[in-house]
Amino acid sequence: MRRKFGVDQSEAGHLQGNPREVFATFLKLGLTSFGGPIAHLGYFREELVIRRKWLSDSAYAELVALCQFLPGPASSQVGFAIGLLRAGWLGALAAFAAFTLPSAVVLFGFAMTATRISGPIGTGVLHGLKIVAVAIVAQAVWGMARNLCPDRERAGIAVLAVVIPAILPGTPGMMGAITVGALLGLALGRGMGTSIGSDVIVPVSRGVAGLALFTFVALLVCLPLVAGLGQGLAILDSFYRAGALVFGGGHVVLPLLETEVVQPGWVTPDAFLAGYGAAQAVPGPLFTVAAYLGGAAHGLAGAVIAIFAIFLPGFLVLIGVLPFWDRFRSMSRVQSLMQGANAAVVGILGAALYAPVFTNAISDLSDFALALVCFVLLTAWKVPPWGVVIVAALGGAGLMLMRG
Repeated sequence: MRRKFGVDQSEAGHLQGNPREVFATFLKLGLTSFGGPIAHLGYFREELVIRRKWLSDSAYAELVALCQFLPGPASSQVGFAIGLLRAGWLGALAAFAAFTLPSAVVLFGFAMTATRISGPIGTGVLHGLKIVAVAIVAQAVWGMARNLCPDRERAGIAVLAVVIPAILPGTPGMMGAITVGALLGLALGRGMGTSIGSDVIVPVSRGVAGLALFTFVALLVCLPLVAGLGQGLAILDSFYRAGALVFGGGHVVLPLLETEVVQPGWVTPDAFLAGYGAAQAVPGPLFTVAAYLGGAAHGLAGAVIAIFAIFLPGFLVLIGVLPFWDRFRSMSRVQSLMQGANAAVVGILGAALYAPVFTNAISDLSDFALALVCFVLLTAWKVPPWGVVIVAALGGAGLMLMRG
């Protein structure tokens, strides 16, 4: 059954393709899309809307609005949806695999070699990767605060979201902060329902959508109950929970992953920040840092399970909401909930900027100076993140040589 949100079915024919075509197109994007989720959406529009004309601008805008509204990695969700619309379920899987594999393979390779790096230059490069994480997260907090906390009420929600995890550490504190933020957003009632017609044809029945949403909730509830039965289930549980609770972009996964992999002792804080810094230098989705973390903790099997688990909840929610999107997005109360939750996310990411990012990366004024240089390059000079990563790596090596 094919369901549609929008008004014009006359363009549906151009949404037909094959998985090989989808894979080749998204592999190109996976190899060249630097700069984070917002940049990825720009690459997608240029390649898929302007150049290939797989869908119209209005349809693309509708998909982007949906994926930014839901938890999960927005750019990967948009790619998954376009693959689904273009070539069915195999097309969706092809889009995900092709866009994700390049950066996942590179980061897994880094995980396998990082522990063997020694000497002042090698350790300096790793130190620089930790320092650049400070600048990148600070940029994310700054940009998200301006967009998601434009008034004093939502700024207050963000501050409260720092206080709650400080009192109640770990995942319960983060979930509590998001829940409280959503409820306060509902109380504020700032949401305004909208409805934008488009030509998107959704090859998802309501039955499949309902099954996807049921699976999303069932895994979120049941995986913690069976996580103690084996290492694979423990990895699945940790990375699934991190992927399920991410609102507001890829950087928000940082505090969630830190809770899931550093606190249990799977990965050291230094290794965690080095991997996060390295993830800025590769194209593709930031969520592929899961390949590094899973690989560093548990080898190839850990990397594969981690990648699967962290992306799965976002795709399940997307599939579950697609057939109902027109009605869903027109509800002002739903938008009010999301505004409050997004403001809370800013606070959670701000707390992560302090600990573990700043406290583990900055040990003296020279470290802080390098972090400040990286921040200015990102925000004022608009240098691409991968370029700033190179600067930080070289700077970290230089600092280590100076210190002897």
